[in-house]
Amino acid sequence: MNQEKIGKFIADMRKKKRITQKEFAEKLGVTDKTVSRWENGL
Repeated sequence: MNQEKIGKFIADMRKKKRITQKEFAEKLGVTDKTVSRWENGL
């Protein structure tokens, strides 16, 4: 899988669970900026 597909998958799953990037980041121990980068394929 490429980074864009992985990012879209992460965003879709996070939105299905109805959690924010910040909440998701806290669960993973990363920043919300990192989650944003992942979701944008960066």
